[in-house]
Amino acid sequence: MVSLGCPKALVDSERILTKLRSDGYQLSANYDDADVVLVNTCGFLDSAKEESLEAIGEAIAENGRVIVTGCMGKEADAIRARFPDVLAITGPQQYEEVVGAVHQAAPPVPSPYVDLVPEGGLKLTPRHYSYLKISEGCNHRCSFCIIPSIRGDLVSRRPDAILREAEKLVAAGTKELLVISQDTSAYGVDIRHEPRLWKGEQVRAHMTDLTRELGRLGAWVRLHYVYPYPHVDKVIPLMAEGLVLPYLDIPFQHAAPNVLRAMKRPANEAKVLERIHGWRAIAPDITIRSTFVVGFPGETEADFQYLLDWLDEAQLDRVGAFRFEPVEGAAANALPDPVPEAVKEERYARLMEKTAAISAAKLQAKIGSIQQVLVDIADGEGGATGRSRADAPEIDGQVHLRDAGTARAGDMLSVLVEDADEHDLFGVPVAN
Repeated sequence: MVSLGCPKALVDSERILTKLRSDGYQLSANYDDADVVLVNTCGFLDSAKEESLEAIGEAIAENGRVIVTGCMGKEADAIRARFPDVLAITGPQQYEEVVGAVHQAAPPVPSPYVDLVPEGGLKLTPRHYSYLKISEGCNHRCSFCIIPSIRGDLVSRRPDAILREAEKLVAAGTKELLVISQDTSAYGVDIRHEPRLWKGEQVRAHMTDLTRELGRLGAWVRLHYVYPYPHVDKVIPLMAEGLVLPYLDIPFQHAAPNVLRAMKRPANEAKVLERIHGWRAIAPDITIRSTFVVGFPGETEADFQYLLDWLDEAQLDRVGAFRFEPVEGAAANALPDPVPEAVKEERYARLMEKTAAISAAKLQAKIGSIQQVLVDIADGEGGATGRSRADAPEIDGQVHLRDAGTARAGDMLSVLVEDADEHDLFGVPVAN
């Protein structure tokens, strides 16, 4: 399995592999030993599509028997034009079609005597953290995004089904649940927040109810892709109580009103600043991460400077940025006044310099503090790397440990922070 793209695609890969494992298949560590190769593609940006095509080409060259699935599966003609020998092509979330294609390419040999699937299902992440997908699709129509045309409108899972999955993951060793969707804040809108019975209580299909119940399972709960609807304010007290990690991943995308309108996103950046200040008043240690697009069509120097000034005020903890890239099918491609590539690069560099300075100052302030750290990697000789409550895997910083003794991946340690740079902390474990 070659799994590309976002964590939502990774969950799709895990579901496919779990079903195949239950049918008797095993996962190969290399191309040579595989009877068939699955490539789960990304189609969000043209650069991601090219990466997907390169992965398909590599699989064809190394193995020859390739099934393609995922977001780029919507462009089957383009894939077949370049790789006519692909065995089958399916779109995102078409689990049964993928499994059926595997059955046809490499018929299973069932064995009723062996239980091949662990209780928590197969995972592509380390045992101690798991992505928990709560919905598919999105109801927004942002001008730069083609996700709704790929994955469709919002489709929420039942809250009891999500909680049952989360409970199994925690029982199987998960220490951190990473809640993901296209729009976590919109969870349940499509099913009118219909309640379901869980542990003798009615739990609404609503972000606040679901978050509260997840927090009672005893693992870290980290919220990703949170759109700043008003009801997000009600989640902050849960963070202050310690039920949920004080962490919000909110893709603001920009701050200048003109650019936000062109993006077809709400342009109420002043209100957002007020709310950020309010969140910090309730949960002072809250970490806010976001992503921004630079060089959007029509973005002026004044608009970009507005964004930099807004970031000075917002003091976001973690920031990622993208240079605007036209994607086939996106409405933004037709907008006037494209920004030259050289200007995009220059603005990207300025934004990253600004946010790195903010991050460095915030991390310097943590020197001397005690942080709870979840170990991701340990060398068995006292060296280890983990993450604090402020760090999501693969996208945020890390905590590098010395004298970690016999620490192992999945251990939770209390760590004295001794040093910091622009993105990471350095420390030593101390007695709990």
